[in-house]
Amino acid sequence: MLFTETELQGAFIIDLNLHQDHRGFFSRSFCINEFAEHGLNSKIVQCNLSFNHKKGTLRGMHYQIPPSQESKLVRCIHGAIYDVIIDLRPESPTYLSYIGVELTAENRRALYIPDRFAHGFQTLSDDAEVMYQMGDFYAPEYASGYRYDDPAFGIEWPLPVTEISEKDRAWSLFEQAKIVTPAGM
Repeated sequence: MLFTETELQGAFIIDLNLHQDHRGFFSRSFCINEFAEHGLNSKIVQCNLSFNHKKGTLRGMHYQIPPSQESKLVRCIHGAIYDVIIDLRPESPTYLSYIGVELTAENRRALYIPDRFAHGFQTLSDDAEVMYQMGDFYAPEYASGYRYDDPAFGIEWPLPVTEISEKDRAWSLFEQAKIVTPAGM
């Protein structure tokens, strides 16, 4: 695997190191040792799939607070998405900054998202399917989010939003949120 750290410290784009021949290719997509060598959480406790019918569908911006923070490894396995993460670490020099990465079935790229980041994506194609490997279990009592169009972040989504859940549309704006952030968040 080829690890490229993004401008948000601890977040990595992970490209496959393809071993190709006349049959196709073989590549490792996860290795506990390689993740540990890069200082990434190598614990995976849950894998999730998200299927999205329509181009322009938006999911996010989600995160979990301690004690149930989630690191994620996200890969688009069918179609294409624009994957976005926001640094929510107050001590970080990139606090409240975001990046967006295009993940497609063709580029086979993954995005590693550390704890204490918000995450969301927008589909760039119909019938997009996304696979998540999670570093902690989903815990609804610790789940939260921010609005996808929050001016505090200034995310530039590539398409108009065609589908979004009521829950995602109703998240608070960052400046209005009354967030209880236990030590470490």
